[in-house]
Amino acid sequence: MATSAANFLERIFRRLDQAGNGVVLQEVRGGKFVSATGSDLLRQIASACSFLRQHNLNKGERCVLIAANSVAWVAMDLAIIAEGLIVVPLYSRQATSELVSMMKDCSPAMVICGDCKLRDAVKEHWPEAPQTALLTDALETVSEQEAATNLSLADSDPITIIYTSGTSGEAKGVVLGVSNLNHMFGCTSQRLDMLMAGSEAQDRVFHYLPFCFAGSWIMLLTCLLRGSLLMIETDLNNLATDMRAAGAHYLLNVPVLLERMRSGVDDQLRKTGGFVLAIYERAKASWLRQHRDSAVGNPAGFWLGLARKLVFPTIRKKMIGGNFRALICGSAPLASETQLFFMMLGIPVLQVYGLTETTAICTMDDPRYVEAGRVGPAIPGVQMKQGENGEILVRGPNIFKGYWNHQEATANVMSDGWFRTGDQGEVNEKGNWRISGRVKNLIILSSGHNVAPEPIEDALLGLLPEAHQVVLVGSARGWIAALVTGNPRPDQVQWAVDEVNRDLPHYKRVRAFHIIEQPFSIENGLLTANGKMKRDLILSRFSSEIEDLYRSAKTA
Repeated sequence: MATSAANFLERIFRRLDQAGNGVVLQEVRGGKFVSATGSDLLRQIASACSFLRQHNLNKGERCVLIAANSVAWVAMDLAIIAEGLIVVPLYSRQATSELVSMMKDCSPAMVICGDCKLRDAVKEHWPEAPQTALLTDALETVSEQEAATNLSLADSDPITIIYTSGTSGEAKGVVLGVSNLNHMFGCTSQRLDMLMAGSEAQDRVFHYLPFCFAGSWIMLLTCLLRGSLLMIETDLNNLATDMRAAGAHYLLNVPVLLERMRSGVDDQLRKTGGFVLAIYERAKASWLRQHRDSAVGNPAGFWLGLARKLVFPTIRKKMIGGNFRALICGSAPLASETQLFFMMLGIPVLQVYGLTETTAICTMDDPRYVEAGRVGPAIPGVQMKQGENGEILVRGPNIFKGYWNHQEATANVMSDGWFRTGDQGEVNEKGNWRISGRVKNLIILSSGHNVAPEPIEDALLGLLPEAHQVVLVGSARGWIAALVTGNPRPDQVQWAVDEVNRDLPHYKRVRAFHIIEQPFSIENGLLTANGKMKRDLILSRFSSEIEDLYRSAKTA
Protein backbone atom coordinates (compact mmCIF):
# COMPACT_ATOMS: atom_id res chain seq x y z
CA MET A 1 0.00 0.00 0.00
CA ALA A 2 1.46 3.36 -1.02
CA THR A 3 2.56 5.75 1.68
CA SER A 4 2.87 9.53 1.66
CA ALA A 5 6.38 10.90 1.03
CA ALA A 6 5.92 13.18 4.04
CA ASN A 7 2.62 12.83 5.82
CA PHE A 8 1.32 15.47 8.21
CA LEU A 9 2.50 13.61 11.33
CA GLU A 10 6.09 13.26 10.09
CA ARG A 11 6.09 16.98 9.33
CA ILE A 12 4.81 17.85 12.80
CA PHE A 13 7.54 15.77 14.48
CA ARG A 14 10.14 17.34 12.22
CA ARG A 15 8.89 20.85 13.06
CA LEU A 16 8.97 20.13 16.80
CA ASP A 17 12.51 18.83 16.51
CA GLN A 18 13.53 21.97 14.61
CA ALA A 19 11.85 24.16 17.25
CA GLY A 20 14.09 22.67 19.97
CA ASN A 21 13.97 25.11 22.89
CA GLY A 22 11.57 27.41 21.08
CA VAL A 23 8.11 27.69 22.66
CA VAL A 24 5.32 26.07 20.63
CA LEU A 25 2.53 25.76 23.22
CA GLN A 26 1.44 27.75 26.24
CA GLU A 27 -1.25 26.99 28.79
CA VAL A 28 -2.96 30.16 29.98
CA ARG A 29 -3.70 29.79 33.68
CA GLY A 30 -5.19 32.78 35.48
CA GLY A 31 -3.29 35.30 33.39
CA LYS A 32 -0.02 33.34 33.59
CA PHE A 33 1.48 31.57 30.59
CA VAL A 34 3.07 28.15 31.23
CA SER A 35 5.26 27.29 28.25
CA ALA A 36 6.21 24.07 26.47
CA THR A 37 9.02 24.00 23.92
CA GLY A 38 9.28 21.72 20.93
CA SER A 39 11.66 19.49 22.92
CA ASP A 40 9.29 19.44 25.90
CA LEU A 41 6.41 18.29 23.73
CA LEU A 42 8.51 15.59 22.06
CA ARG A 43 9.50 14.24 25.48
CA GLN A 44 5.86 14.08 26.57
CA ILE A 45 4.90 12.36 23.32
CA ALA A 46 7.68 9.81 23.89
CA SER A 47 6.35 9.12 27.41
CA ALA A 48 2.83 8.68 26.06
CA CYS A 49 4.07 6.35 23.33
CA SER A 50 5.93 4.25 25.90
CA PHE A 51 2.79 4.04 28.04
CA LEU A 52 0.70 2.85 25.10
CA ARG A 53 3.29 0.24 24.10
CA GLN A 54 3.30 -1.17 27.63
CA HIS A 55 -0.41 -1.91 27.25
CA ASN A 56 0.13 -3.92 24.06
CA LEU A 57 -2.45 -2.13 21.96
CA ASN A 58 -2.69 -3.25 18.35
CA LYS A 59 -2.68 -1.08 15.26
CA GLY A 60 -6.17 0.12 14.35
CA GLU A 61 -7.60 -0.27 17.87
CA ARG A 62 -9.49 2.70 19.24
CA CYS A 63 -8.18 4.79 22.13
CA VAL A 64 -10.64 7.25 23.70
CA LEU A 65 -9.27 10.56 25.00
CA ILE A 66 -11.59 12.49 27.34
CA ALA A 67 -9.93 15.53 28.87
CA ALA A 68 -9.89 19.31 28.84
CA ASN A 69 -7.46 21.17 26.57
CA SER A 70 -3.85 21.05 27.72
CA VAL A 71 -0.32 20.39 26.52
CA ALA A 72 -0.76 16.86 27.88
CA TRP A 73 -3.85 16.38 25.67
CA VAL A 74 -1.81 17.38 22.61
CA ALA A 75 1.00 14.98 23.51
CA MET A 76 -1.36 12.05 24.01
CA ASP A 77 -3.30 12.79 20.83
CA LEU A 78 -0.12 12.74 18.73
CA ALA A 79 1.20 9.66 20.53
CA ILE A 80 -1.96 7.66 19.84
CA ILE A 81 -1.71 8.46 16.13
CA ALA A 82 2.05 7.76 16.11
CA GLU A 83 1.42 4.30 17.58
CA GLY A 84 -0.93 3.41 14.72
CA LEU A 85 -4.04 3.59 16.92
CA ILE A 86 -7.25 5.49 16.17
CA VAL A 87 -7.83 8.40 18.54
CA VAL A 88 -11.43 9.05 19.62
CA PRO A 89 -11.54 12.50 21.27
CA LEU A 90 -14.64 13.14 23.37
CA TYR A 91 -15.94 16.28 25.10
CA SER A 92 -15.21 16.13 28.82
CA ARG A 93 -18.20 18.32 29.72
CA GLN A 94 -20.71 16.11 27.92
CA ALA A 95 -23.18 14.00 29.93
CA THR A 96 -21.55 10.74 31.03
CA SER A 97 -24.43 8.71 29.59
CA GLU A 98 -23.80 10.27 26.16
CA LEU A 99 -20.05 9.64 26.44
CA VAL A 100 -20.63 6.01 27.31
CA SER A 101 -23.01 5.60 24.37
CA MET A 102 -20.32 6.82 21.98
CA MET A 103 -17.66 4.66 23.60
CA LYS A 104 -19.81 1.56 23.30
CA ASP A 105 -20.27 2.40 19.63
CA CYS A 106 -16.53 2.54 18.87
CA SER A 107 -15.48 -0.30 21.24
CA PRO A 108 -12.20 1.20 22.47
CA ALA A 109 -9.28 -0.83 23.74
CA MET A 110 -8.43 1.92 26.23
CA VAL A 111 -10.04 5.02 27.75
CA ILE A 112 -7.78 7.85 28.91
CA CYS A 113 -9.47 10.39 31.21
CA GLY A 114 -8.41 13.86 32.31
CA ASP A 115 -9.24 13.36 36.00
CA CYS A 116 -10.39 10.83 38.60
CA LYS A 117 -13.94 12.20 38.73
CA LEU A 118 -14.45 11.59 35.03
CA ARG A 119 -12.82 8.15 35.17
CA ASP A 120 -15.03 7.12 38.09
CA ALA A 121 -18.17 8.40 36.34
CA VAL A 122 -17.34 6.34 33.26
CA LYS A 123 -16.85 3.19 35.36
CA GLU A 124 -20.11 3.82 37.22
CA HIS A 125 -22.12 4.16 33.99
CA TRP A 126 -20.19 1.40 32.21
CA PRO A 127 -18.94 -1.30 34.59
CA GLU A 128 -17.73 -3.36 31.62
CA ALA A 129 -15.57 -0.50 30.31
CA PRO A 130 -12.13 -1.49 28.96
CA GLN A 131 -8.94 -0.54 30.76
CA THR A 132 -8.95 3.11 31.85
CA ALA A 133 -6.09 5.43 32.74
CA LEU A 134 -5.47 8.99 33.84
CA LEU A 135 -3.75 11.30 31.39
CA THR A 136 -1.28 12.51 34.05
CA ASP A 137 -0.24 8.93 34.89
CA ALA A 138 0.28 8.11 31.23
CA LEU A 139 2.64 11.05 30.74
CA GLU A 140 4.67 10.14 33.84
CA THR A 141 5.69 6.85 32.24
CA VAL A 142 9.46 6.55 31.84
CA SER A 143 10.22 6.50 28.14
CA GLU A 144 12.62 3.76 27.13
CA GLN A 145 12.98 5.11 23.62
CA GLU A 146 12.14 8.18 21.62
CA ALA A 147 8.82 8.43 19.82
CA ALA A 148 9.08 7.40 16.17
CA THR A 149 9.93 10.21 13.80
CA ASN A 150 9.88 8.27 10.51
CA LEU A 151 6.25 7.27 10.56
CA SER A 152 4.95 5.09 7.79
CA LEU A 153 1.27 5.91 7.56
CA ALA A 154 -0.63 4.91 4.43
CA ASP A 155 -2.88 7.53 2.88
CA SER A 156 -5.82 5.19 3.44
CA ASP A 157 -5.13 4.69 7.16
CA PRO A 158 -7.89 5.95 9.49
CA ILE A 159 -6.50 8.06 12.33
CA THR A 160 -9.48 9.45 14.21
CA ILE A 161 -13.17 8.98 14.90
CA ILE A 162 -14.84 12.28 15.77
CA TYR A 163 -18.45 12.08 16.87
CA THR A 164 -20.96 14.47 15.36
CA SER A 165 -23.00 16.75 17.59
CA GLY A 166 -26.24 14.83 17.07
CA THR A 167 -28.72 17.72 16.80
CA SER A 168 -31.56 15.45 15.74
CA GLY A 169 -30.53 11.98 16.77
CA GLU A 170 -27.80 9.73 18.05
CA ALA A 171 -24.27 10.95 17.46
CA LYS A 172 -22.33 9.15 14.72
CA GLY A 173 -18.58 8.60 14.56
CA VAL A 174 -16.94 10.30 11.58
CA VAL A 175 -13.84 8.44 10.39
CA LEU A 176 -11.05 10.67 9.03
CA GLY A 177 -7.81 9.39 7.55
CA VAL A 178 -4.30 10.42 6.61
CA SER A 179 -5.25 11.58 3.12
CA ASN A 180 -7.96 13.88 4.52
CA LEU A 181 -5.50 15.57 6.84
CA ASN A 182 -2.65 15.76 4.34
CA HIS A 183 -4.86 17.70 1.95
CA MET A 184 -6.50 19.92 4.55
CA PHE A 185 -3.31 21.27 6.09
CA GLY A 186 -2.09 22.53 2.74
CA CYS A 187 -5.32 24.53 2.43
CA THR A 188 -5.37 25.96 5.95
CA SER A 189 -1.71 26.96 5.87
CA GLN A 190 -2.19 28.68 2.50
CA ARG A 191 -4.98 30.88 3.90
CA LEU A 192 -2.96 31.71 7.01
CA ASP A 193 0.02 32.63 4.81
CA MET A 194 -2.27 35.16 3.12
CA LEU A 195 -3.42 36.50 6.49
CA MET A 196 0.13 36.87 7.82
CA ALA A 197 1.59 38.29 4.58
CA GLY A 198 4.39 40.73 5.27
CA SER A 199 5.10 39.40 8.76
CA GLU A 200 8.23 37.50 9.68
CA ALA A 201 7.12 36.95 13.26
CA GLN A 202 6.01 33.60 14.65
CA ASP A 203 2.23 33.30 14.46
CA ARG A 204 0.67 33.94 17.88
CA VAL A 205 -2.65 32.07 18.13
CA PHE A 206 -5.08 32.21 21.04
CA HIS A 207 -7.26 29.12 21.40
CA TYR A 208 -10.11 28.17 23.73
CA LEU A 209 -12.36 25.79 21.75
CA PRO A 210 -12.19 22.10 22.83
CA PHE A 211 -9.68 20.10 20.78
CA CYS A 212 -12.19 17.23 20.51
CA PHE A 213 -14.14 19.21 17.88
CA ALA A 214 -12.94 18.80 14.31
CA GLY A 215 -12.34 22.47 13.46
CA SER A 216 -10.50 23.09 16.72
CA TRP A 217 -8.32 20.01 16.18
CA ILE A 218 -7.48 21.13 12.63
CA MET A 219 -6.39 24.52 14.00
CA LEU A 220 -4.21 22.83 16.64
CA LEU A 221 -2.42 20.60 14.14
CA THR A 222 -2.08 23.43 11.61
CA CYS A 223 -0.33 25.53 14.26
CA LEU A 224 2.07 22.70 15.06
CA LEU A 225 2.84 22.28 11.36
CA ARG A 226 3.45 26.01 10.92
CA GLY A 227 5.63 26.37 13.99
CA SER A 228 3.15 28.81 15.51
CA LEU A 229 2.85 29.65 19.19
CA LEU A 230 -0.52 28.29 20.28
CA MET A 231 -1.81 29.73 23.55
CA ILE A 232 -4.34 27.35 25.14
CA GLU A 233 -6.95 29.01 27.37
CA THR A 234 -7.75 26.75 30.34
CA ASP A 235 -10.26 28.94 32.22
CA LEU A 236 -13.14 30.40 30.21
CA ASN A 237 -13.99 32.70 33.13
CA ASN A 238 -10.86 34.68 32.26
CA LEU A 239 -11.39 34.58 28.51
CA ALA A 240 -11.70 38.33 27.88
CA THR A 241 -8.70 39.26 30.08
CA ASP A 242 -6.46 36.50 28.75
CA MET A 243 -7.39 37.26 25.15
CA ARG A 244 -6.10 40.82 25.56
CA ALA A 245 -2.96 39.67 27.37
CA ALA A 246 -2.11 37.06 24.73
CA GLY A 247 -1.26 39.57 22.01
CA ALA A 248 -2.47 37.06 19.43
CA HIS A 249 -2.53 37.55 15.67
CA TYR A 250 -5.70 35.49 15.27
CA LEU A 251 -7.98 32.98 16.98
CA LEU A 252 -10.68 30.52 16.05
CA ASN A 253 -14.09 31.59 17.29
CA VAL A 254 -17.77 30.65 17.25
CA PRO A 255 -20.69 32.97 16.44
CA VAL A 256 -22.16 32.89 19.94
CA LEU A 257 -19.02 34.46 21.46
CA LEU A 258 -18.85 37.14 18.77
CA GLU A 259 -22.50 37.95 19.47
CA ARG A 260 -21.69 38.30 23.17
CA MET A 261 -18.70 40.51 22.43
CA ARG A 262 -20.87 42.73 20.26
CA SER A 263 -23.58 42.95 22.93
CA GLY A 264 -20.94 43.65 25.57
CA VAL A 265 -19.67 46.66 23.65
CA ASP A 266 -23.19 48.00 23.21
CA ASP A 267 -24.02 47.53 26.89
CA GLN A 268 -20.81 49.16 28.09
CA LEU A 269 -21.26 52.20 25.88
CA ARG A 270 -24.89 52.58 26.96
CA LYS A 271 -23.66 52.69 30.57
CA THR A 272 -20.98 55.22 29.61
CA GLY A 273 -23.48 57.43 27.79
CA GLY A 274 -22.69 61.01 26.87
CA PHE A 275 -20.81 62.17 23.81
CA VAL A 276 -18.99 58.83 23.35
CA LEU A 277 -22.30 56.98 23.03
CA ALA A 278 -23.62 59.61 20.64
CA ILE A 279 -20.57 59.27 18.37
CA TYR A 280 -20.80 55.47 18.49
CA GLU A 281 -24.51 55.24 17.69
CA ARG A 282 -24.30 57.73 14.82
CA ALA A 283 -21.19 56.05 13.41
CA LYS A 284 -22.83 52.64 13.55
CA ALA A 285 -25.93 53.92 11.78
CA SER A 286 -23.76 55.52 9.11
CA TRP A 287 -21.76 52.32 8.60
CA LEU A 288 -24.82 50.11 8.26
CA ARG A 289 -26.44 52.60 5.92
CA GLN A 290 -23.36 52.62 3.70
CA HIS A 291 -23.29 48.83 3.55
CA ARG A 292 -27.03 48.62 2.87
CA ASP A 293 -26.65 51.12 0.04
CA SER A 294 -23.61 49.25 -1.35
CA ALA A 295 -21.54 52.32 -0.74
CA VAL A 296 -18.88 51.03 1.62
CA GLY A 297 -16.23 52.51 -0.65
CA ASN A 298 -17.74 56.01 -0.41
CA PRO A 299 -16.45 58.69 1.99
CA ALA A 300 -17.02 57.64 5.60
CA GLY A 301 -19.01 60.62 6.75
CA PHE A 302 -18.39 62.86 9.73
CA TRP A 303 -19.56 60.55 12.56
CA LEU A 304 -17.89 57.43 11.23
CA GLY A 305 -14.64 59.30 10.69
CA LEU A 306 -14.83 60.72 14.22
CA ALA A 307 -15.49 57.29 15.73
CA ARG A 308 -12.51 55.82 13.89
CA LYS A 309 -10.29 58.37 15.59
CA LEU A 310 -11.83 58.62 19.05
CA VAL A 311 -13.87 55.52 19.87
CA PHE A 312 -13.03 52.43 17.80
CA PRO A 313 -9.29 52.24 18.67
CA THR A 314 -10.15 52.07 22.39
CA ILE A 315 -12.72 49.32 21.79
CA ARG A 316 -10.22 47.30 19.73
CA LYS A 317 -7.50 47.64 22.35
CA LYS A 318 -9.77 46.54 25.20
CA MET A 319 -11.13 43.66 23.16
CA ILE A 320 -8.14 42.07 21.43
CA GLY A 321 -4.87 43.90 22.02
CA GLY A 322 -2.51 45.37 19.47
CA ASN A 323 -1.20 42.53 17.26
CA PHE A 324 -4.52 41.30 15.95
CA ARG A 325 -5.03 40.51 12.26
CA ALA A 326 -8.38 38.71 12.21
CA LEU A 327 -11.02 36.71 14.01
CA ILE A 328 -11.66 33.33 12.35
CA CYS A 329 -15.21 32.12 12.82
CA GLY A 330 -16.80 28.73 12.19
CA SER A 331 -19.16 26.00 13.50
CA ALA A 332 -22.36 27.89 12.57
CA PRO A 333 -23.44 30.74 10.28
CA LEU A 334 -22.53 34.18 11.57
CA ALA A 335 -25.12 36.94 11.31
CA SER A 336 -23.99 39.47 8.69
CA GLU A 337 -24.80 42.30 11.13
CA THR A 338 -22.26 40.90 13.59
CA GLN A 339 -19.60 40.50 10.91
CA LEU A 340 -20.24 44.08 9.79
CA PHE A 341 -19.98 45.28 13.39
CA PHE A 342 -16.42 43.93 13.73
CA MET A 343 -15.49 45.18 10.27
CA MET A 344 -16.67 48.63 11.38
CA LEU A 345 -14.27 48.44 14.33
CA GLY A 346 -11.43 47.53 11.95
CA ILE A 347 -11.36 43.85 13.01
CA PRO A 348 -11.67 41.51 10.01
CA VAL A 349 -13.80 38.40 10.57
CA LEU A 350 -12.92 35.49 8.30
CA GLN A 351 -15.57 32.79 8.03
CA VAL A 352 -14.99 29.08 7.58
CA TYR A 353 -17.70 26.61 6.59
CA GLY A 354 -17.59 22.86 6.88
CA LEU A 355 -18.71 19.76 8.72
CA THR A 356 -16.89 17.05 10.61
CA GLU A 357 -17.55 14.84 7.57
CA THR A 358 -15.62 17.29 5.35
CA THR A 359 -12.57 17.32 7.66
CA ALA A 360 -14.09 20.46 9.20
CA ILE A 361 -13.68 22.70 6.14
CA CYS A 362 -15.28 23.22 2.73
CA THR A 363 -14.82 26.98 2.30
CA MET A 364 -12.57 29.64 3.78
CA ASP A 365 -12.66 33.38 3.34
CA ASP A 366 -9.82 34.86 1.33
CA PRO A 367 -8.32 37.45 3.74
CA ARG A 368 -7.78 39.83 0.81
CA TYR A 369 -11.47 39.91 -0.12
CA VAL A 370 -14.25 39.28 2.40
CA GLU A 371 -17.97 39.60 1.76
CA ALA A 372 -20.05 40.03 4.92
CA GLY A 373 -22.61 37.28 5.30
CA ARG A 374 -20.70 34.85 3.07
CA VAL A 375 -18.26 32.10 4.03
CA GLY A 376 -15.79 32.42 1.18
CA PRO A 377 -14.96 30.17 -1.78
CA ALA A 378 -14.38 26.43 -1.82
CA ILE A 379 -10.89 25.45 -0.74
CA PRO A 380 -8.47 24.15 -3.42
CA GLY A 381 -9.26 20.67 -4.70
CA VAL A 382 -12.84 20.73 -3.42
CA GLN A 383 -15.95 20.99 -5.58
CA MET A 384 -19.28 22.36 -4.35
CA LYS A 385 -22.67 22.64 -6.02
CA GLN A 386 -26.36 23.00 -5.25
CA GLY A 387 -28.63 19.97 -5.17
CA GLU A 388 -32.34 19.57 -4.54
CA ASN A 389 -33.91 22.22 -2.27
CA GLY A 390 -30.69 24.22 -2.49
CA GLU A 391 -28.74 21.59 -0.55
CA ILE A 392 -24.96 21.98 -0.74
CA LEU A 393 -23.16 18.97 -2.22
CA VAL A 394 -19.40 18.55 -1.78
CA ARG A 395 -16.81 16.34 -3.46
CA GLY A 396 -13.06 16.15 -2.89
CA PRO A 397 -10.20 14.74 -0.79
CA ASN A 398 -11.69 16.29 2.35
CA ILE A 399 -14.69 13.92 2.38
CA PHE A 400 -14.68 11.45 5.27
CA LYS A 401 -14.25 7.68 4.97
CA GLY A 402 -17.66 6.94 6.45
CA TYR A 403 -19.50 6.66 9.75
CA TRP A 404 -18.04 4.08 12.12
CA ASN A 405 -20.29 0.99 12.18
CA HIS A 406 -23.03 2.83 10.24
CA GLN A 407 -22.76 1.80 6.59
CA GLU A 408 -26.40 2.61 5.87
CA ALA A 409 -26.06 6.11 7.34
CA THR A 410 -22.93 6.63 5.21
CA ALA A 411 -24.79 5.55 2.06
CA ASN A 412 -27.63 7.94 2.89
CA VAL A 413 -25.36 11.01 2.78
CA MET A 414 -23.42 10.05 -0.36
CA SER A 415 -24.74 10.40 -3.91
CA ASP A 416 -22.53 9.52 -6.89
CA GLY A 417 -19.42 10.55 -5.00
CA TRP A 418 -20.97 13.77 -3.66
CA PHE A 419 -21.48 14.30 0.06
CA ARG A 420 -24.88 15.72 0.97
CA THR A 421 -24.20 18.31 3.66
CA GLY A 422 -27.81 18.87 4.72
CA ASP A 423 -27.10 22.62 4.55
CA GLN A 424 -28.83 25.04 2.21
CA GLY A 425 -26.76 27.62 0.42
CA GLU A 426 -26.07 29.58 -2.72
CA VAL A 427 -22.97 30.85 -4.47
CA ASN A 428 -22.47 34.18 -6.21
CA GLU A 429 -20.55 35.00 -9.37
CA LYS A 430 -17.36 35.55 -7.35
CA GLY A 431 -17.51 32.00 -5.98
CA ASN A 432 -18.37 33.02 -2.42
CA TRP A 433 -20.96 30.88 -0.69
CA ARG A 434 -23.77 31.92 1.64
CA ILE A 435 -25.24 29.39 4.09
CA SER A 436 -28.97 29.93 4.58
CA GLY A 437 -29.94 27.05 6.87
CA ARG A 438 -30.44 23.33 7.28
CA VAL A 439 -32.65 21.40 4.89
CA LYS A 440 -34.13 19.38 7.75
CA ASN A 441 -34.96 22.60 9.64
CA LEU A 442 -37.26 23.79 6.86
CA ILE A 443 -40.68 24.71 8.22
CA ILE A 444 -43.39 23.51 5.84
CA LEU A 445 -46.61 25.39 6.50
CA SER A 446 -50.05 23.90 5.91
CA SER A 447 -50.27 26.26 2.93
CA GLY A 448 -47.34 24.40 1.33
CA HIS A 449 -44.93 27.32 1.75
CA ASN A 450 -41.38 26.45 2.83
CA VAL A 451 -39.68 28.71 5.37
CA ALA A 452 -35.98 28.52 6.27
CA PRO A 453 -35.98 29.59 9.94
CA GLU A 454 -32.34 30.58 10.45
CA PRO A 455 -32.28 33.94 8.60
CA ILE A 456 -35.38 35.15 10.44
CA GLU A 457 -34.06 33.89 13.78
CA ASP A 458 -30.75 35.69 13.21
CA ALA A 459 -32.53 38.92 12.25
CA LEU A 460 -34.61 38.84 15.45
CA LEU A 461 -31.56 38.08 17.60
CA GLY A 462 -29.74 41.02 16.05
CA LEU A 463 -32.47 43.33 17.34
CA LEU A 464 -32.77 41.72 20.78
CA PRO A 465 -29.53 41.99 22.78
CA GLU A 466 -31.36 40.68 25.87
CA ALA A 467 -32.31 37.44 24.09
CA HIS A 468 -30.11 34.33 23.96
CA GLN A 469 -31.87 32.23 21.32
CA VAL A 470 -34.81 32.44 18.94
CA VAL A 471 -36.50 29.33 17.52
CA LEU A 472 -39.21 29.53 14.88
CA VAL A 473 -42.01 26.96 14.87
CA GLY A 474 -44.92 26.29 12.55
CA SER A 475 -44.57 23.02 10.63
CA ALA A 476 -48.03 21.85 9.47
CA ARG A 477 -49.48 25.07 10.90
CA GLY A 478 -50.98 28.04 9.14
CA TRP A 479 -48.37 30.59 10.24
CA ILE A 480 -45.03 31.13 12.01
CA ALA A 481 -44.52 31.64 15.75
CA ALA A 482 -41.33 32.09 17.79
CA LEU A 483 -39.82 30.93 21.08
CA VAL A 484 -37.47 33.55 22.55
CA THR A 485 -35.12 32.78 25.46
CA GLY A 486 -33.65 35.30 27.87
CA ASN A 487 -35.03 38.42 29.49
CA PRO A 488 -36.36 40.75 26.80
CA ARG A 489 -39.60 42.58 27.59
CA PRO A 490 -42.65 41.58 25.54
CA ASP A 491 -42.80 45.06 24.00
CA GLN A 492 -39.14 44.74 22.91
CA VAL A 493 -39.86 41.39 21.25
CA GLN A 494 -42.96 42.80 19.55
CA TRP A 495 -40.96 45.74 18.20
CA ALA A 496 -38.28 43.37 16.83
CA VAL A 497 -40.94 41.15 15.26
CA ASP A 498 -42.58 44.17 13.60
CA GLU A 499 -39.22 45.35 12.26
CA VAL A 500 -38.31 41.97 10.78
CA ASN A 501 -41.81 41.29 9.43
CA ARG A 502 -41.76 44.52 7.46
CA ASP A 503 -39.45 43.03 4.82
CA LEU A 504 -40.93 39.51 4.74
CA PRO A 505 -43.64 38.01 2.54
CA HIS A 506 -46.87 37.23 4.38
CA TYR A 507 -46.19 33.53 4.88
CA LYS A 508 -42.80 34.17 6.55
CA ARG A 509 -44.06 36.70 9.07
CA VAL A 510 -43.97 35.88 12.78
CA ARG A 511 -47.50 36.18 14.18
CA ALA A 512 -46.92 35.28 17.87
CA PHE A 513 -44.13 34.60 20.34
CA HIS A 514 -43.46 33.09 23.75
CA ILE A 515 -40.61 34.16 26.07
CA ILE A 516 -38.68 31.47 27.98
CA GLU A 517 -36.49 32.94 30.71
CA GLN A 518 -33.97 30.09 30.96
CA PRO A 519 -31.71 29.95 27.89
CA PHE A 520 -31.08 26.67 26.13
CA SER A 521 -27.79 25.18 27.28
CA ILE A 522 -25.64 22.06 27.21
CA GLU A 523 -26.52 21.49 30.86
CA ASN A 524 -30.29 21.43 30.32
CA GLY A 525 -29.85 19.19 27.30
CA LEU A 526 -31.15 21.62 24.67
CA LEU A 527 -27.79 22.44 23.07
CA THR A 528 -25.28 20.02 21.61
CA ALA A 529 -21.72 19.85 22.92
CA ASN A 530 -20.65 22.54 20.43
CA GLY A 531 -23.59 24.84 21.06
CA LYS A 532 -26.08 23.93 18.33
CA MET A 533 -29.78 23.84 19.17
CA LYS A 534 -31.48 20.45 19.45
CA ARG A 535 -34.60 21.63 17.65
CA ASP A 536 -36.58 18.42 17.88
CA LEU A 537 -36.04 18.23 21.64
CA ILE A 538 -36.89 21.92 22.05
CA LEU A 539 -40.17 21.45 20.19
CA SER A 540 -40.97 18.43 22.35
CA ARG A 541 -40.10 20.06 25.67
CA PHE A 542 -42.12 23.21 24.95
CA SER A 543 -44.96 21.54 23.09
CA SER A 544 -47.60 22.81 25.55
CA GLU A 545 -46.39 26.40 25.24
CA ILE A 546 -46.46 26.09 21.44
CA GLU A 547 -49.98 24.67 21.54
CA ASP A 548 -51.07 27.56 23.76
CA LEU A 549 -49.67 30.06 21.23
CA TYR A 550 -51.73 28.66 18.39
CA ARG A 551 -54.80 28.03 20.55
CA SER A 552 -54.78 31.60 21.86
CA ALA A 553 -54.51 32.97 18.34
CA LYS A 554 -57.57 30.99 17.24
CA THR A 555 -59.68 32.31 20.09
CA ALA A 556 -58.41 35.90 19.91
